[in-house]
Amino acid sequence: MQIQVQHNPAETQLNALGVSKWPTWKKEVSTFDWIFHEQEQAYILEGECVVTPVGGSPVTFGKGDFVVFPAGLKVVWEVKRPLHKHYHLDGNVLTQTWLRIKAAFKK
Repeated sequence: MQIQVQHNPAETQLNALGVSKWPTWKKEVSTFDWIFHEQEQAYILEGECVVTPVGGSPVTFGKGDFVVFPAGLKVVWEVKRPLHKHYHLDGNVLTQTWLRIKAAFKK
């Protein structure tokens, strides 16, 4: 499971994916643990981050990058400059909720 970073993707690729219609999310400078319950695709509008998978090597990305986080990945986020991103999660609200409920009972 590896994080994929594409620097400065083509506008045609972003348009084909409908990135501008995806919801956005913001995060201040901080460090926190995270689990990707489903695959996430993200287009970074602002910021700079280092995400380190548990047992893996740090991955750095920032403004203008397209990033894919695989399902099941556990990471530590270090937001170095305030983050603003478009994001898309695989599945629908029902499957996303189910994955989170399942994960909560595994703790």
